[in-house]
Amino acid sequence: MPWSPITYLNLQNEIREAEKELSSNLSTFWNFIRIEPEKWNEEGYGEEGNGFWVVAIMGKQVIWYNDIEDGFNVSLYFKYGVIEEYACNQLPLNIVLLQLWNRGSNTIFGFQPGTPTSLK
Repeated sequence: MPWSPITYLNLQNEIREAEKELSSNLSTFWNFIRIEPEKWNEEGYGEEGNGFWVVAIMGKQVIWYNDIEDGFNVSLYFKYGVIEEYACNQLPLNIVLLQLWNRGSNTIFGFQPGTPTSLK
């Protein structure tokens, strides 16, 4: 059976199923970062399906659905509408959100602040 990209309706179903699994804190977090799904470009693998669906934005990171691998991923972006790095983690959305939530509990959106450089 040939591959075809996920439809908007099927993506919405994936999101609704994941939302059922979210704790109160994760649901609040999700509602803060989520966007209406939109197709973004990714130069390595995204051309065949006219890009990948981005479902959330956090600073310079996006959560997006990889319909080639059937899972959600987190990647950086520098230009709105363009996913910088391909990933194929095959994770459900609720697990991606939990991982980001756990990382963010000690850091700022998953990034540990670096050690200051001396000016002397």
